[in-house]
Amino acid sequence: MRSSEKSTVAVICKSRTELETMHRAGLVVWNVLEELRQMVRPGMTTMELDQHAERRVAELGARPAFKGYRGYPAVLCTSINEEVVHGIPSPKRVLKEGDILSLDFGAEVDGYFGDAAVTVPVGRISAELERLLRTTRESLDRAIDQCRPGNRLGDISHAVQSWAERHGYSVVRELVGHGIGTRMHEDLQLPNYGEPGRGPRLREGMTLAIEPMVNSGGPGIRVLDDEWTAVSADGSYSAHFEHTVAVTAEGPWILTRPREVEGPSW
Repeated sequence: MRSSEKSTVAVICKSRTELETMHRAGLVVWNVLEELRQMVRPGMTTMELDQHAERRVAELGARPAFKGYRGYPAVLCTSINEEVVHGIPSPKRVLKEGDILSLDFGAEVDGYFGDAAVTVPVGRISAELERLLRTTRESLDRAIDQCRPGNRLGDISHAVQSWAERHGYSVVRELVGHGIGTRMHEDLQLPNYGEPGRGPRLREGMTLAIEPMVNSGGPGIRVLDDEWTAVSADGSYSAHFEHTVAVTAEGPWILTRPREVEGPSW
């Protein structure tokens, strides 16, 4: 989501029943992304991944969240190397050994949405790129840990920024995480940078799509002529990880993965 866009829905804290429905949507997202990450290999096209996602979301009884959203033409976002987010799948985009690929996918079940993303290696990648992926995922883990009643939105933002910058990377500032529920993008906007102890206080039942976007170079981005694909302005590599998370009295609940999965977010 662009930081300049205004979401039109006030912050809504979901009931336990609503969170359970969002978890059902989230499990569709998890299952599809887990299948896709196992499929990724050199020589395949990003369109093949999109076609699999579209088939599987229907089989799982859900509706794809992205296709048709503000005119987006595909079910999946596939962003390669310097592409930060919103890469459009194409039969002409062939994955190569050593690439990194961000897979971003959303689904709707009974009027509620789930949204998640993971960046995966294509074949064997360099140690430098492994470090970028690991650091970005760890920044998501640290952000999720801040999703507790009484904390502030800035605590989440600062967790991402401080961890990424400690390792020599930069966070994208023009795109942000967001509230999510009965709409794909609800209030609040969630930057990946900020000061701890600042911003709205987190309340039980809030649901947030937390999505660190971390560049190996500078934080700037530009959008390609397709009007969707955002790339790093300096051509540096970029990684993107995301989960939909609920704030609960028992701690953060990652809605886009099974309850029994523990440990790192991806």
